[in-house]
Amino acid sequence: MRKTLLGAVAITALMLPGAAMAQGGTIKIGILVALEGAFATGGQDGVRNVELALKQINNTIAGKKIETVVAPTDTKPDTTVRMARKLIEQDKVDLIIGPLSGSEGIAMRDFAKTIPDKVVINGISGALETTWVDPAPNFYRFNLDGGQWGFGLGSYAVKTKGYKKIATIVADYSFGYTNFMGFAVDYCKAGGDIVQRFWQPLGQSDFGGIIAQLPENVDAIYLGLGGTDAINFLNQYQQAGEKTRLIGGTILADQTVLTARGRAKDALKGTPVSGPFATDNKDPAWTSYVKLYQDSFPANQRLPSPSLFGLGYYTATLAAIKGLEAAGGDLSNGQAKFKEALNKLQLDSPVGKITLNENRQATGTVFINEVVDGPDGNMTTKMVAKTDNVTQTLGMTADQFRALGLPSRNVVDCAKLRSGG
Repeated sequence: MRKTLLGAVAITALMLPGAAMAQGGTIKIGILVALEGAFATGGQDGVRNVELALKQINNTIAGKKIETVVAPTDTKPDTTVRMARKLIEQDKVDLIIGPLSGSEGIAMRDFAKTIPDKVVINGISGALETTWVDPAPNFYRFNLDGGQWGFGLGSYAVKTKGYKKIATIVADYSFGYTNFMGFAVDYCKAGGDIVQRFWQPLGQSDFGGIIAQLPENVDAIYLGLGGTDAINFLNQYQQAGEKTRLIGGTILADQTVLTARGRAKDALKGTPVSGPFATDNKDPAWTSYVKLYQDSFPANQRLPSPSLFGLGYYTATLAAIKGLEAAGGDLSNGQAKFKEALNKLQLDSPVGKITLNENRQATGTVFINEVVDGPDGNMTTKMVAKTDNVTQTLGMTADQFRALGLPSRNVVDCAKLRSGG
């Protein structure tokens, strides 16, 4: 049924409100986004935020109307490439915004190399390798990667929370490895010790085996899960009567989890997490964005505030708009002017200024938050710290960072890292 649904949507495509139907005088953008699988709710928020960004310019850039085609994926790389190829070959889009999930991003890096005359702007996928290993010259990522999002949380867990010995449960795929790596580098350098690691396949709902094996003599458990995976774990964790404190990976305490039905998410109260934004950030750029989001959609058709996924697609669309405006809407000559504009772009986003490095990878701010009760009955987060100008190499030289190895089940080795090996 899922494949039938994806196929039907792929054939008909989804048009965002306000999209122009005429072929002349248009710029056609393909939106590659997960609308099936663990992150479907986040993907829906991504679509809302693309619509929101384009609405602010009346769906027009340099006198040309913007037409959008949404291509749904299920977070699987083969589906993602198939849908991207459809956008290029059948829908004839001029550029692509997406994808959402980590392994999808790596697949799109490779696909981008087969379409050098088209720009791809990442949606919110966060695997390190996408822009670190043999990056595509036409692939741009205006969000921090998962390793960057994890940085700062480890030292906060050790120095402020006193969590010096932990076990970890992490989604067994590229983003899970990357996000955990950023946390682990910081945690180990701060003196923390990871005594046991567990890995859970993305989209697998049974956590009973892992919960039964959790060690008792730890200060906390790092939980690198998101979407329905996180919700399923929290339900089973509560049912098992577990009470060990938690540390959250970036996608654990997103709006898609905190607003889920049921009380299992109450286990997150007091949990420190890190990521690209703070819900209670008082900066005018953030508060204006949140108000715009809330005012633009009925309460029953949106989340209480933008999700991580929504923010990513909004920022990516802003980058596309600014780049196209700077290029005067000129996409000739292999989109040379558009690419040049993106390469030079310093983007003022809802979470601060974003710049790109030589790999077209963002440098920006990481926020440290704790989960608390919100005034509307849902759980929310409060900002407790932040780290500015977090680079892809986590403050190390490129050679030092490269010596760690690529994100995997075995990276990072705390003892080796502390010894300088």
